[in-house]
Parts: sequence; structure tokens; C-alpha cells
Amino acid sequence: MPKVNIDDVVIIGAGHNGLACACYLARAGLKVRVLERRSLVGGAAVTEEFHPGFRNSTASYTVSLLNPKVIRDLHLHEHGLKIVERPVNNFLPLENGDSLTAGPGADDTRREVARFSARDAEQLPAFEAMLDQAAGALKEMVLKTPPNVGGGMADLLAAIRDGRMLAKMPEAARRDLLSLFTRSARDILDQWFESEPIKALLGFDSIVGNYASPDTPGSAYVLLHHVFGEVNGKPGAWGHAIGGMGAITQAMAREAEALGVRIETQAPVKQVAVEQGRVKGVALEDGRFFPARRVAANVGPKLLYLEMMAPSDLPEDFRHRIEGFRCASGTFRMNVALSELPRFEARPDPGPHLSAGIVMAPSLAYMDQAWLDARREGIARRPVVEMLIPSTLDDSLAPAGRHVASLFCQHFAPEGPPGEGWNDATRQRAADAVIDTVNYFAPNFRDSILGQLALSPADLEQRFGLVGGDIFHGALQLDQLYSARPVLGHGDYRGPVAGLYHCGSGAHPGGGVTGAPGHNAAREIIRDHRRFWRRH
Repeated sequence: MPKVNIDDVVIIGAGHNGLACACYLARAGLKVRVLERRSLVGGAAVTEEFHPGFRNSTASYTVSLLNPKVIRDLHLHEHGLKIVERPVNNFLPLENGDSLTAGPGADDTRREVARFSARDAEQLPAFEAMLDQAAGALKEMVLKTPPNVGGGMADLLAAIRDGRMLAKMPEAARRDLLSLFTRSARDILDQWFESEPIKALLGFDSIVGNYASPDTPGSAYVLLHHVFGEVNGKPGAWGHAIGGMGAITQAMAREAEALGVRIETQAPVKQVAVEQGRVKGVALEDGRFFPARRVAANVGPKLLYLEMMAPSDLPEDFRHRIEGFRCASGTFRMNVALSELPRFEARPDPGPHLSAGIVMAPSLAYMDQAWLDARREGIARRPVVEMLIPSTLDDSLAPAGRHVASLFCQHFAPEGPPGEGWNDATRQRAADAVIDTVNYFAPNFRDSILGQLALSPADLEQRFGLVGGDIFHGALQLDQLYSARPVLGHGDYRGPVAGLYHCGSGAHPGGGVTGAPGHNAAREIIRDHRRFWRRH
């Protein structure tokens, strides 16, 4: 009989975590195949033309959380990746015609904050130090495998080790960490500051991709999650990948192919095959079957377990828990082609503020109202909008003298307006609300639009497999973090079926373009692979 060609690992999804996982596995000598349902690799980190002559990042749109170890290990810079920093961090236009600019340096930010409150300017360094200390403690855990609570001796020892690490923190820092995990962003920010502009600028990070109000308990953790990163060795900085976010995943794909990874596009997976409690491979929608000793899923837990696996192959309680796994980001994503740069009433002349993260949400109350509108009507009347204009830093994205802008917008109900859902009409209403919001602060914006791409939460799910439009593959809340991500007892990247693994953002440490879940899952797969061959 002919020998069956079996892959050591088949990875579902060629997003950045799937590609990172594939690279580490192939470097360890495993035979790896990656299956991607779209015609291009990259998942939600892709660059595409959306209007003739205009290209931009389609979903994820800015760089900070990509782990420096992943960048080094995968030789991304050698494969052409170049990341440039924003000249200033953020620009917050206000409703009274004023604005708040953060950066480029800490002293510049403090001087800006002092215009609104001298006390807040004095408090800011201590607040940032508190966040840095909390983020520093958690950074040590980003590339570690969470212990499975209730597992064996090895997991017990891992839990003790992590507990000892946290115990080394000063008592005040441990108290801060507890507050950040459990309290609302408003609770934290009201404790530190008195002026609305600085609270709005900092509080915006608490709702990025988070279908919640800044008043929601646990929203402070999402704020903390967004300060983990760095750009070119500068902690907390944000930047732009020249060529868009697709430059990251294209560099990863080049490394993977150099290591012998087989990447198949237009290969949508229909089902993970299981026999006698162990994975046997994956079946595609076109009828092809790829046998494999192990399968790693770079898709969200809900998509994997509820759409790609037979209910009879899963423990009943596990499937029940996955059904309750919360996926919802309330995100509406737009790209626009512009004939000219926006002229903000607060600062009409061109300048470095146009290369910043431009946050149109002047207060925590504004953000809360957007969430309340979305809950009640499906669409925020005045959305929260962050705009980036990457063509000010990268002239490869638009024709000379023209520009592209990324609009990351909230809040919009994942299920759409009541009784209507998401359709062409509701998508257009949402896009109009976004354009009206930007135009309020920059009155030339609407007339400068040459073309646009608008993606509702339903579009993000259909195009990228992001259930509920959730950019994190699952809400970043205390009961869905660390050892409990995606389900308690399976936080170590191993699924409830032998040979099945999670390597995407639905595993620790969660969402964002980090590469960490792919890195960590590969380590566990390699460990299991070597144990198997030692026994056989």
C-alpha cells in the first residue's frame, strides 16, 4: 500500500499568529501546512487596495503590541519589515475648538495637560509609572504558558511560580493590578485626574475593540492591555508598518516558506476530523482532506468548536462553555481615500498631529453615550472614532498629493439595529454617522472623500472570521483571561481533544497583533511532539 503523506501539524488560518506558530514549528523540524480560506495570507493584518490607486490596512491598522522576540526570531526586518514611529502619540480635538496633544515627549504631554489642570499634569508621571509597573509584571507572563488550574503537578508548580512573581511586587503595585483587572476605567481615571480631556485620551484605550462603556467593570484592564507594547525598543510607543499591516504578515510568510512551510490559500476548512478522541486531520469545503498528527487553530474558539467540529466530538460541558464565550467588539471599520488632508478646527494647518492617533471622543460621557446608543438603537448617533492617516508617513499607500485614512469606530451593535440587522442600508447609516462625526471636528472631511470601504461587525465576521466583529477573538475580561482563556482547564493552548491546539488570539494573552499566542502554542506543540516520539 502507498504510504500516506501525513503532516505533523496542520494550522487553520494564515493570520499572523498562525504564521508565527508555523515558523517556530518548522524551525524545530516539524512538517507544517497552513490552510487559509482567503486568496491572500495575513488574516486581519492585511493591506489591500480599496479604491483605484489607494491601499491601506483593511482591519488591524497600527503597530505596538507585536512582540520584539517574535520580530527577532522570525527575522521580520531582514524580510523587509520597517516600522516607523508616530511623531506625536495622540491628538484629541475637543468640542470647544481646543485640543489636547500627547507627545512627542513626556514633558510636552505634561505641558499640554497643565493647560487644563496643573494638578493633573503633576499626577500624570505617577499614573504612567503605575501603569508601567503593572504592564511590566504582565509582560513577563505574555510569553509563558498559563497553568491549567486543577491540572497535574506541573501545572500546580507553574501556578506557584507565577504567584511568587506577583508576590515580589510591592504591595501597592499588587493593589493597583487588582484594581486594573476588576474596576472600570472611569473608576481608575476619576481617582487620578480631574480634567475631562486627559481622562478621555487615556480612557479611549479602555474601549478599543471592547463593546463596553468606560463605566463597565473590567474596562480598566483593556486600557492596560494596550500599554504592553513598544516600537523600535521604545515602550508604550505606537507606529506604522511601511506598506501597511500586510507588511508584517508578508514578512512572516516569507520566513515560513523559507523554512519549508506549505501555505495553501483558498482552502476553507469545513471540519476537524476526530477518531477515537484524537484529531486525524482537516476536511476542506472542496472535499480535500489533509491528514495530520496535530491541528492548531488560528481561528476564534466559537468558530472552531461550534462551526468546525461535530458536537459529539466535544465534552458536553466544554461545548456549553464555548457557547457562552463572549465575542463582541461593536467595531465598525472604514478606509477612506482623500483628495486632501483633514483641516481640524482646533488645528487647521498641516502638522505632526495628522500623523498621530486622532481620537474623536472628547469625554468619558461621550464614550458612554455611544455605547448606550448602540445598545438601544444598534448605531451610535455620535460614534467614537480614531483616525490615522498613514499616508503622511508612507507615500506607498496613495497617489502623490492624495491620502488614505483609517477610521476605527465604535460603538455599533454586533447584531445591528433592532429589527434590521446589518444590511446595505444600515451599513450606510453607520458610515454616514462616522463621516458626520469626523466632519464636525474637521469640516472639509466629507467633501474630500474620493472613495471608501465600510465594514460592519457582520462584514468583519464574514471577511475575517471575527465572530461578532470581535477583533480580540473574545472579550478581554477577567473570566476570559490567562488560565481561563478560552475555557478554564484549557488555558495551556491544548483543546479538549488530543492533538488539538489553540494558537490564535482566543488563547493567552489575547488580542492584538502580538504573535504571542502563536509563539506559545508552538512551544507546547513541540513539547508534545518530542514526548510522543520519545515514547515511540
